[in-house]
Amino acid sequence: QEELVDSGGGLVQAGGSLRLSCKTSARIFNNYAMGWFRDVPGKERQFLIAIGTSTGSEHAIDSVKDRFTISRDNAENAVYLQMNSLKPEDTSVYYCSYGATVAHMTHRIVNGWGQGTPVTVSS
Repeated sequence: QEELVDSGGGLVQAGGSLRLSCKTSARIFNNYAMGWFRDVPGKERQFLIAIGTSTGSEHAIDSVKDRFTISRDNAENAVYLQMNSLKPEDTSVYYCSYGATVAHMTHRIVNGWGQGTPVTVSS
């Protein structure tokens, strides 16, 4: 029984868009912050963006905040990552995750991970 099921990765050309999905349970969705990370070779897993359960609680790193958008779907207990204007350097495995707060997640303090969904951006 996976806590998070992430999907939606694929191959896209530079400048294109992808939408990643993360389906979870009501227990997690209604009580924890949700967000996205990606792997970076030779470095710690990189925090990208997260959204809390309260209105206005959200944070994204500078390199993606003008291109990536996180959203919640209450009816589906799901979060989404809309990625626009993709660049080759965005190529990575992307992971959905959850944590106590958005602030916890920016410090990679998380309670669980999805299995990862690969994104490849070609030139």
